[in-house]
Amino acid sequence: MLPKNVLGWYHFLLAKVGAMIYGFPSRKMVIIGITGTKGKTSTANFIWSVLNAAGFKTGIITTANIRIGEQESLNKYHMTMPGRFILQKTMAEMVDAKCKFCVVETTSEGIKQWRHIGIDYDVAVFTNLSPEHLAAHENSFEKYKEAKGKMFAALNVKKRKIIDGREIQKVIIANFDDENKDFFLNFAADKKITFGLDSQADVVATNIDDAADGVTFNVSSNNYRLNIVGGFNVHNALPAIVVAKLFDINDATIQRGLENLAQIPGRMEEIKQGQNFRVFVDYAHEPKSMEAALNTSRKIVGNGKLIVLLGAEGRGRDKTKRPAMGKVAGELADFVVISNVDPYEDDAAAILRDIKVGAEMAGKIENINLFVIEDRRAGIRRALKLANTDDIVLITGKGAEQSITIAGVKYPWDDRIVVSEELAKISENI
Repeated sequence: MLPKNVLGWYHFLLAKVGAMIYGFPSRKMVIIGITGTKGKTSTANFIWSVLNAAGFKTGIITTANIRIGEQESLNKYHMTMPGRFILQKTMAEMVDAKCKFCVVETTSEGIKQWRHIGIDYDVAVFTNLSPEHLAAHENSFEKYKEAKGKMFAALNVKKRKIIDGREIQKVIIANFDDENKDFFLNFAADKKITFGLDSQADVVATNIDDAADGVTFNVSSNNYRLNIVGGFNVHNALPAIVVAKLFDINDATIQRGLENLAQIPGRMEEIKQGQNFRVFVDYAHEPKSMEAALNTSRKIVGNGKLIVLLGAEGRGRDKTKRPAMGKVAGELADFVVISNVDPYEDDAAAILRDIKVGAEMAGKIENINLFVIEDRRAGIRRALKLANTDDIVLITGKGAEQSITIAGVKYPWDDRIVVSEELAKISENI
């Protein structure tokens, strides 16, 4: 094992070499970096959709998907920021495809490995911050926050680009409703713009209507509609409005762009196989995102039952979140199924037991309304079989991830495909 400082230099040099090999592609596009604990992938996709509606060819690199203009593929790397050579190669492909913008979901782990060094950011977006991935940052929330801040620190040191004859300003966009906003707003930039529900934000969402088929809200006198369920998506959509205004996109185009985005892979993605209940696959994998997904599902389900499947990762990921997630699930869902996510080399049964403790604290009773099923496919099958007419089944933890790692072995996996297969089997047996 290399010493930390040597390993750091190794990653730093690789980032520089990768950018050099592929001709520094980030210097030839407007680069929008998004960081935070949750909502990054959705925010990136909303920005893509609005820029696309305005006729700007745009690329994105996110946990769930990679887009180069209209061409979309799933992120198969099980890393939000793929290795620096893949990252730079993908941006070079965007340049070759004549993309003007590139949106990069930027993680604390990627920053820790210096992957951001080979990227010349122009706009830095802060979504929110809560304890997650702390094990990678010496179990310190402050160190986790400081890692995120490095993307903002890098913003102003790079020279301003000239793209299509226009000087691109350095801009910070921050969630005013998050208590950590001031840390990110204190970095230098040409412009700093806040968004949120608080009336003191620069861009404020009001009159939010969170319905079963989407969300509507107002910003000033303009009404916007999202065709993706979940009131929490308002916070994910607001940065797209800010970015659009920076580049002189009119309100009608912004409205069209937000409405055009009908699906984000693995983000409250509905799976339909003709069943008489609704099924959503969502990436929620920490307490706050779990609570948001469950609250959205609870609003939609009405008098029906809410069934949730959840799990947690191994490999040193934050263990304290496990009982917290179990407790939230136990409080907000009628039935809880606990199953594998990615135990990696860790004891899968121990991870599930940690979650079970939280669910039992919330009053759930094993084999009555709480089920612990290690095999994820079997867990999904049980969750679906618990559902009746007008119920909702929420499958969380993996979203559109393309693999699952158990006992150190990586297997192909896609929750959406597995759910579809299991729904088809249920239909055949009716």
